[in-house]
Amino acid sequence: MAGTVLTKGKRIYDIGQPMTSLHLITKGIVQAEYPGGTYQLKKGDVIGICEICSEVHFLGYTVLEDSTILTYPVNNMEALDDLLQKHPDVARVFMLSLFRQINTLLSQSAISEMKCATLHQNLTEDYEKYNALCSRYRVVPRVLDGVQDVAAYIINEDPDIWLNSYYLGLQNVYAGANAKILVTEPGISLGMLRKGSLDFRKTYTLLEEQHNYITRILQYYFNSSGNDLFDFYTSLYYRLGSNSEDAAVLSTDIERMIQHFEGSPSLDAAQVSQRVDSFRSKLSSLNVPAAAEGSADKKEASLDTAILSELAGSLNTILDYVGTGFDTAEAFRQHVNAYKKLEDKNSMDDVTGRLRKQLTAEFNSLYAAVFEHTLSSPYIPTVIKMFLFFGYVDEELAGEKNAVILYNLTFGMEDQSKFGVYTFYHWLMAIYNGEKNPSRNEFDEDYTDYLHKQKAQGNLTAAQADSMEKDPMSRVNYELENMFPSVNKVTFGRISTFCPLFTAENVLKDLKNSLVTVTQVNKAFETIRSIDFSAFYRESLDYENMEVMGKENIHLEFLPDVILAPNVGIRGVMWQEIEGKKRNSPGRMAFSIFHMEDITTSLIRLTGEFRWEMCKRIQGSRWNDVSERSLTSEYFDYVQFYRKNHELSAEAKERVRTSLQRAKNSFKEMFVRDYIIWVLFEGNNSPRLNKVARKILFTYCPFPAKLQSSLAQNPLYTELMERYKVLTGQRVRHLEVLAQKIRNNGGEVPGTLETEVNFAQGKI
Repeated sequence: MAGTVLTKGKRIYDIGQPMTSLHLITKGIVQAEYPGGTYQLKKGDVIGICEICSEVHFLGYTVLEDSTILTYPVNNMEALDDLLQKHPDVARVFMLSLFRQINTLLSQSAISEMKCATLHQNLTEDYEKYNALCSRYRVVPRVLDGVQDVAAYIINEDPDIWLNSYYLGLQNVYAGANAKILVTEPGISLGMLRKGSLDFRKTYTLLEEQHNYITRILQYYFNSSGNDLFDFYTSLYYRLGSNSEDAAVLSTDIERMIQHFEGSPSLDAAQVSQRVDSFRSKLSSLNVPAAAEGSADKKEASLDTAILSELAGSLNTILDYVGTGFDTAEAFRQHVNAYKKLEDKNSMDDVTGRLRKQLTAEFNSLYAAVFEHTLSSPYIPTVIKMFLFFGYVDEELAGEKNAVILYNLTFGMEDQSKFGVYTFYHWLMAIYNGEKNPSRNEFDEDYTDYLHKQKAQGNLTAAQADSMEKDPMSRVNYELENMFPSVNKVTFGRISTFCPLFTAENVLKDLKNSLVTVTQVNKAFETIRSIDFSAFYRESLDYENMEVMGKENIHLEFLPDVILAPNVGIRGVMWQEIEGKKRNSPGRMAFSIFHMEDITTSLIRLTGEFRWEMCKRIQGSRWNDVSERSLTSEYFDYVQFYRKNHELSAEAKERVRTSLQRAKNSFKEMFVRDYIIWVLFEGNNSPRLNKVARKILFTYCPFPAKLQSSLAQNPLYTELMERYKVLTGQRVRHLEVLAQKIRNNGGEVPGTLETEVNFAQGKI
C-alpha cells in the first residue's frame, strides 16, 4: 500500500468532521488535540482509532513534522471487523496505538482533576487574602461577582481507578509474543477496540468538563471586564505603594498569577499579555521592582546555600545510613540515576514503566530498612527524616527550592498521635510501641488471624508464631508489607505512573500550603460534625457505670486516625472503619502528606464511605435486608426499587437513573455522592436531594439541634423534623426516667447519662 506524504503544519481533521478512515503513521509526528491539551502520535500510532464508535472526529489532528500515513477506509463496523480478521498484524498495531492513547488521556485526566482542586483552593485563598489586606489598610474591598457560587470541583463520573493498569497490561500483552493468539481470535479485536473507544470517549468527556471548570476559575483572575483578581491585586499594590509592609507579598502574588496563567489556553492570550505589559510598564515608570525575588534577603540566601550544601549527595547519605541493611543499594542507586535522566518521568512506555516498578519495590525495602535502623540510632539525621516523612531521596529529583522547603518543614514534624494524625514514620512507631495494632490485610485478616492461619497451614511452628506475636518489628513488617505499598500508591492517585520518590514534577501546588496538618484535619472534622454530628459515634454499653446503668446503650465518639503517606498525591482512602475486630475503636483514613486537593472535601467523601462501611460492619449479613432498618438497607432498597417508588416524580426517577449510571451501578458510590451533597449543600440550606434520599440521610445522619433550628422554616424539612422530634423526645424521656430512678435509689447520675441526653437532642 502506497503511503501519503503530509507536510508540516497541515491540518488533517478538525473536530466534527466525518469519521470515514483510519490512518497509520509510518513516519513523522502528528499532534492530537483535546479540550485543554494535546498529545503526540508517532510512528506506529493510528489517527482516528480512538473515535471508531463515533460518526465524527472529536479530536483535532495537525502534522508537527513531515509525515507519511497509510489510509484504511472504514465506513462501518462490519468493514472494520473484516479488515481486522484479514490482517492480524494490522489489528495488533491498531490495538497498541489505542491502548497508548487511552493511557495518555487517563493520566492527563488525573493531572487535570488535581489542577481543578488546586485552582479552586487558590481562588478562595487569594480572594480571602485580598479582603484581609483591604481590611488591614482600611480600604473598601471590591466584590468579585459570582465567586460565592463557585463550589469545589466534584467529579461527576470518575474513571475507574483500575483502567490505567488494565490498558497498560493489555499494551504489554499485545506487545508480546502471545498477541498472535489474541489478534487471530474472531471477535476479540473488534470488541477490544469498541470498549477502548468508549472508555476513551468517557475520559475525553471528563477532560472537557474539567477544562470548562478550569476556564471558569481562570475568568476570576483575568476577564474582559477587568473586574478580576489580577486587577484587584495590582490596584491595591499601586494604592499601598512599594514601601508598604505588604508590598513584597502583593508583588510576589501578582508575579505568581502572571507565571501560572500567562499563555494558558483557557484565557485570551492577547488580552492577558496586554494587561501584563501594562502592569510592568507602570512598575518601570514608578521604579518599583517587579518581583520580590531580586530583593531576597542575603542572610536567607546564605542559609539556603548552607542547607543545599548539607543536602548534597542525599542518596548516598541515605544508603550509607542503612549500610549493609539494604542489600540492593547499588541497584537502587543506578535506578535513581536512570530515573533522573528521564525527560518524561510519567511516560507510559515499557522502559519507563519497568523502571518505576523496580524503584517502587526497592524504595519499599529501603523504607523498612531505614525505619528499623532508626530504632537503634541515637540520632536521626535530617536527610533521613526527610526520607521517612516525605519520600525524599535526592536533591536534584526534588529540585533545590523544594529540597530547602522539605528540610525546613522537617523540624516542625513532631509526633501528633495524641491528636490522631500520624506521619507514616510515627504510625509505624505507634505499632512498634504497641499503641496501635497492624491493619488488616487484603483477606481481612488482622495480625493475630494471620499468624493463626500460617500456623494452621504449617508455614509457622507454634513457637515461631508466639515469637512473632510478641516481636514488635514483626508487627511493623506486617504493616509495611500489607498496608504501606497500597496506601502509598492509592493516595498518590495516578496508579499507572506511580513512583514513590519525591520529584519536582509531582509538585503542582505550594508545598507549605498542601502539607496536611493537625489544624487542617481538625478543622475539616469540625466542618463535618457541624452538619453530621453523629458521624463517628458508636453505640456501646457504659462499662464504667454498669451497676447503675445496666445494659443501657450510650454513644461514644471515635474519631478516625489520619495516616499521612510519604508522597505528593491527590487521593484520600478510607482504609479501615475499625481497628481489627473492635467496633469501639478509631477507623483509619490515609492521605498523602502533601495533599494536592481540598482536605475538607476529601474528608467528607471518606466520611461517607466510613458511614456505609461501618453500617455494613454492624449489620453483618443483613446489611441490605430492609426488614431490619439501617442506613445501608434503606438506601439499598431505595436505589434498587426507585422505579416503583410513588414518592418520586418521573423527573426524580430519571435523575436517580443518571446518578446510578455515573456511580457505575455502585450503591455505595451513589450513597457517598449523596452524602457529599448532604454535607456541602443540604446542610447549608441549599436542597439538592430528592425526597426519599433526604429522608434516609436525615434519619441516619441527622443535623445538630442548632442547624435544625435554622432550617425550621424550610418546608422540605418540616415533616422530617417533626418525626425526629417525636423519636428524640421518646429517647430523652426514657433517659430522664432512668436518671430519676438512679436518684431514687440513692445513686449519683453518671456524667455519661447527661452526655447521652445531649447527644439524643443533637446538642453535642
